Formats: sequence, structure tokens, C-alpha cells
Amino acid sequence: MKIAIIGAGNMGLSFSKSFLKYELIKPENLHLITRNENKITKIKEEFPKSEISIFGNVDEIKADLIIIAVKPQDFKLAAENLQFKLNENQMVLSIMAGIKIKKIQNLLNHKMVVRAMPNAPTLLGMGITGYTAADGISFSQLINIERLLNSTGRSVYLENEELLDGVTALSGSGPAYFYYIVDAMIKAGTEMGIDENLSKLFVKQTMLGAYHLINNSDKNLEELIKDVASKGGTTEAALKTFNERDLKEILKEGILNAEKRAKELNG
Repeated sequence: MKIAIIGAGNMGLSFSKSFLKYELIKPENLHLITRNENKITKIKEEFPKSEISIFGNVDEIKADLIIIAVKPQDFKLAAENLQFKLNENQMVLSIMAGIKIKKIQNLLNHKMVVRAMPNAPTLLGMGITGYTAADGISFSQLINIERLLNSTGRSVYLENEELLDGVTALSGSGPAYFYYIVDAMIKAGTEMGIDENLSKLFVKQTMLGAYHLINNSDKNLEELIKDVASKGGTTEAALKTFNERDLKEILKEGILNAEKRAKELNG
């Protein structure tokens, strides 16, 4: 398989590294395309055996799969300035937030489109990606796409494309929510007089341990909370403040606003 990636940013490059790491493609069968000339030297250092091109100079792409990894706000302009035409056998995989399959098909004048929403932990091979496909794409073609996506973590097929905006808000944007909470906890630690590096250690290890408890316990989240929050104790005091300030509703509202923004990105 030959793969071209339009948009050699963080996500495009992390996908490339995963494909090469698991030997799903050969380095010489990878074509990375960027608009930023300043990045060319660095990309060539990371991918010395792959083809690296400037977007405006590409008049033909010899690839079985073309991954669109540009920012959603830039997609319309990028599509209008393509110097090449897709042939009917080429597959397109979009990893842009919000841009629906129909719009991608119309702007590229191409039917064979799969839409996916990965998240930042794909950089470590620990991401999760929701994906869906246009009509006419075969099961075997989807399996090939899934193999590629699974190299970056896990993937989940969704029949209903509308759910992808929710996936974008939940897992696509999700890492930032955890970073936000972790940052607040670290700052609380320093305010209590704990050294910043020590505060980071306590918070990060607590987050890691809590994840493993969620993943390995038969208890639901409410039961796990009760296990920590004894009557009249310190955890109960914190949770009381969170409930009084309606923190859970604020978080939910923020996530729903992220979904709303994802829908707006389609124009």
C-alpha cells in the first residue's frame, strides 16, 4: 500500500510514525505533503526514505490512500487549490474535525471517503479513533483502514456519521479536559505549600492509578467515589464544593459546546 498524507502536522506525522513502526507500509511508499516550507528539513530528517513535498508543487499523487490531515478551517482552500485529480480507485481518509463526508466528496469530486476522528494520545500509540465511511466502500477496504487506525491505539466503527461530532467533543477534545483538571490540581498543591515538581508527581500518579482502578474494578464510578469519600472526611468536603458549584454540569455543558462547534465547522 502507498499512502500520501496532506497536512504534515502533529497528527499527520504521528499517523506516519505508527504506520512505519508496525511496518504497515514501507518508508518509500509514504508521501508527506506540507504547505510549510520551513518544516521540510525537519520532516526529511525524521522520514529520510519517504517522499516529502510542498503542497503547491504536487500535480500527481500515486497513492492507494490519501489522508487529509489539514485543519478543518483550511480544507476548503486546500481543496480548491489541488493541482491534481483523484482517480476513482484512490481512497480518501479524513481526520479533520467537523467536516462531513458529503462536503469532502463535493469539494474533492470524489466518492470514496472515510471520515475518522482520532485524538492526541495517538502520538504514543494510545489513542482512540471513531470512524465511519461513505456508501460504496467495501468491508475489505474498511478492514484495511481499521488496521491503520489501530496502529495508533484503538478504533471504533460508527454507522451513524452524526455521532462523530460527539466523538470529536468527547475523545477528540477530551485530553485537554483532563489536562485542565490536572493543572488545577497541581496549582492547588503548590498553593498548599507543596513543591511544584512534587505536586505534579502526586497528581500524575494519582491520575494513573485512578485510571487503572476504573479499568480493572467491577464497581461503577459512583461506587468508586464512595470508596474514597468517607462520611465527614476530606474527600466529601471537596465533592461538596464541586456539587455546590455544579462542576459536573459545567463540564457537560463545555463538552456539548465542543460538539456544537464541531457541527459549525462543516459550514
